Amino acid sequence: MNTETELEILFVTVPGLEPPLLEEAREKGFKDLTRIKGGVVLNGTWEDVWRANLEMRGASRILVRLGSFHAVHLAQLDKRARKFPWSDFLKPGVPVRVEVMSRKSRIYHKKAAQERIELALNEEAGIPTSAEADISIKVRIFEDLCTISVDTSGEGLHIRGHKEALNKAPMRETLASLLLRRCSYRGQMPVVDPMCGSGTFVIEAAEIATGMQPGRSRKFAFQKLTTFDEARWNALKATAEPKETDLRFYGYDRDEGAIKRSRANAKRAGILDLTEFNTQTISELTPPEGPPGLVIINPPYGVRIGEAKQLFPLYQTLGNSLLNRFQGWRVGLVTNSSALAGSTGLPFTATVTPFSHGGIRVNLYSTKALP
Repeated sequence: MNTETELEILFVTVPGLEPPLLEEAREKGFKDLTRIKGGVVLNGTWEDVWRANLEMRGASRILVRLGSFHAVHLAQLDKRARKFPWSDFLKPGVPVRVEVMSRKSRIYHKKAAQERIELALNEEAGIPTSAEADISIKVRIFEDLCTISVDTSGEGLHIRGHKEALNKAPMRETLASLLLRRCSYRGQMPVVDPMCGSGTFVIEAAEIATGMQPGRSRKFAFQKLTTFDEARWNALKATAEPKETDLRFYGYDRDEGAIKRSRANAKRAGILDLTEFNTQTISELTPPEGPPGLVIINPPYGVRIGEAKQLFPLYQTLGNSLLNRFQGWRVGLVTNSSALAGSTGLPFTATVTPFSHGGIRVNLYSTKALP
C-alpha cells in the first residue's frame, strides 16, 4: 500500500492536556493540526504515524482512521464489515483485538457488534482475533455511523521500553513530559524532583535536554501492518542525533528503594551520567550548585493516604524549603486539593491546568521565578 496515502491521524492525550500536546506536535513539524477533546487530529501519511510514535513525548497513543460506513442494524453491520478493505492494512494470520463503543445508535449491543466485526475479519480476510493481540481495532458507532480505526502504538506510549522499576502511583512518562512543558521547560534548565518516586520527571527532563527519541527502545503495533516499510523506518530512527548538555537533573526521595529504582531506570534510559538521585527528606531540600531551574513535584494526595489534613504539614514544609532556599527557581506542583496547594504559601499563578491522574481529578499549579 502507498505510504503517502493521506490519513486521518489522532494523537491521544488526557483531557485537559491538549494545549501542550498541540504545541509539541507543532514543534515536531506536524502540519494541519486541529485540537479536539482528548487529543490532536491531523492529516498525514503512514510515515507521519511512525514518526509520531517514535518522537512524540506527550501522546498516550496514535490512532489512524481506516474508514467508516453507516449501519442501523446488525445485519447491515455484518454485510458492510465483510466488504471493508481489511487486507489493505492487516496481514492474514496476524491476530487483532476488536474493541467496540456505541452511543446514540440503533446498534446498541456492543458484544453483538464485536462478534459481527470479528466474523468479517476471520471469514473474509483470514485475520484471527484475540483479546491478547498487539493490534487493536477500535470500532466507534455514533449516531449510526461506524468508524473503524487502528491503534498503531500497541502498548501505551508511556511505556518507553527502558523503565522496569516502578513506584506506587507512578507518574506516566507521557503525562510528565506535558507537565514539564506546561511549566515552560524545554530542556534549557536543571530540574529537581524532591519526591521522585521511580524518577519519571527527572528522566524525562534529561531526555528532553538531550533530544532523545522517546520511542527508541520499543516495538510498535504498526510494525505488524501491511503498510510498514522496515527500511524507511530504520532510516527514520537513524535521523536522531542526541545533543550534548551541561545540565544536570536531580531526584530525591525519603525512600531508599525509590532511589535505587530511579537510578536503575536512568541507567537503562542511558542518561545516568546526567542525573543524581539521593535519599533525602523535604526539610533537607537545598538547591544544587549552578543556575536556577524548575522544581516539579507530584506529592501524595489526600485520597491516597487518608485525610488530606494529615498532609498539610508535608505541604507546608515543602513550601518553606522552597521559599527560603530556591530564589529564582520556578515550581510546578500536582495535587487534587487547592487547600493543600495553598498551604505551601507558594505564589502560584492564576493559570491552573486540570487533568486526570490515576482516575483522580488533579491540577497542575505553577509559579514564576520565586522571589
